[in-house]
Amino acid sequence: MIESILNTALGMIVIILAINIVYVTLFTIRMIFTLKGQRYFAALTSIVEVIIYIIGLGLVLDNLNRVENLIAYAIGYAIGVLVGMKIEEKLALGYITVNVITKEYEPDIPNVLRDKGYGVTNWVAYGREGERMMMEILTSRKSEKSLYKTIKDLDPKAFIISHEPKTFFGGFWLKGIRR
Repeated sequence: MIESILNTALGMIVIILAINIVYVTLFTIRMIFTLKGQRYFAALTSIVEVIIYIIGLGLVLDNLNRVENLIAYAIGYAIGVLVGMKIEEKLALGYITVNVITKEYEPDIPNVLRDKGYGVTNWVAYGREGERMMMEILTSRKSEKSLYKTIKDLDPKAFIISHEPKTFFGGFWLKGIRR
């Protein structure tokens, strides 16, 4: 059955496309695991990734005379990048630090965020137009969109910037994570 599929041009294109989508998706996931320090998940993913890569590349190299196979390989690679990125968004591994500067000095905002379970450190900041509330908030990436929505509900004109911390020690969040 597989031999008959491989012998048709369309069958070969579909198989190369599918193999490359799976390969690049696994490649993306492995990179995410590596960057997040999940070494064993990264190692296990790489085993499957390499096997699939060798099979796909072998099919293309055995059939270099067919331009459509190269095109299928390239398209599969691009689709794999997109699928890998979507999976990464769904996994949302790790944490983010969100810095927020409110439009007006509003002392109740940090307590509202704390009541929702966010770790908030705040202080008074001074901008061009006067006092502002500056907050630094640590949250899981899974809670990122919810946090942004809450901030926008509290202050639609807040300035928000985020980044991923590599490591952190102590404080409110570390106690919460251990629980």
